[in-house]
Amino acid sequence: MSDTDGAREAGAGIPPLVDPEALGRYLARELPGPDANLPLQVERIRGGHSNETFFVTRGASQWALRRPPRGPLLPTAHDVGREYRVLRALERTTVPVPKPALMCEDVSVIGAPFYLMERVQGVVIRGGLPPAFEADVAARAGLGEELIDRLADLHAVDWQAAGLADLGKPSGYLERQLRRWTGQLDASRSRPLPDLEAVTSWLAANMPESPPATIVHGDYRLDNLIFAPEPPARALAILDWEMATLGDPLADLGYLLSFWREAGDPDTGALRYLGDASWNVTAQPGFLTRAQLVERYAARTGRRVDHLAFYVALAIWKLAILLEGSYKRHLAGTTDDPFFKTLDEGVPLLGARALAVCNGEERF
Repeated sequence: MSDTDGAREAGAGIPPLVDPEALGRYLARELPGPDANLPLQVERIRGGHSNETFFVTRGASQWALRRPPRGPLLPTAHDVGREYRVLRALERTTVPVPKPALMCEDVSVIGAPFYLMERVQGVVIRGGLPPAFEADVAARAGLGEELIDRLADLHAVDWQAAGLADLGKPSGYLERQLRRWTGQLDASRSRPLPDLEAVTSWLAANMPESPPATIVHGDYRLDNLIFAPEPPARALAILDWEMATLGDPLADLGYLLSFWREAGDPDTGALRYLGDASWNVTAQPGFLTRAQLVERYAARTGRRVDHLAFYVALAIWKLAILLEGSYKRHLAGTTDDPFFKTLDEGVPLLGARALAVCNGEERF
């Protein structure tokens, strides 16, 4: 762990999220090698706000570690074992994922279950473009094409052959989503959220019929992929599989569209709560429009792409509920993530945007 992170947590009287010495002893047993007795370097990565991610280095070995955040946690959320299982299944397919290394269920090691995967060298596009794409406007379209093509690859995986037949129920996905996330809203609520309540009612009244089930990533967006740093655009790995399940593939498309800003889109204030600074990247010249993303997905998959307002509203509604859970953790004093204190304003803004989508005020 970096000195800064360690000092802050120790000063607050909170044990560190990862104890390098305890982890080092465990890895020396479970992943032996010529560098097994070397000390670990553990670096906390602040890129996301869900499961915690750390880079772990031992000599020439490099991994990424994922563990749940501190509680209280919503039921079924932050399941790192689920992530690990999906990675193991998909590493045998054409879907690009980091190679999983080990899963540890023993909470006595670092205080929570965790897993290790290979550290993929590349770039995550979050606050801005890599220099090579900053200089090459024409190459930016390839980033959107890669996103859609890799999503099409995921949705083409034979989930039964991959050993994921019990990852979720293939039918009734949308009904379960509404039931589950309405329950999450009830568990997370610490204040009135009338727009989210209105969206809940609209979704229940406008639920479409789903196409045949596929693997659903559940958090598919630009900054959950690692790309090669130079054109042509090439996706090296898809990250953050904690919400993966079986269900309606158009839910992934709607989620991606909910994060995809175009030039000329009004800034309602909600966009900045979509995850770090990535919300503004795709509005730059050269990126595909949302309509072009949809057209490419339909061409690659052969699926009809209807009821997009439902799927986009569903995505924003779920994100708002997830972040309301994070805001509740902030109020309880169990997280040191400074982003969460901004959700006092952010969650209501997301609720208002979801309601605007329900009312046909955004184009796709």
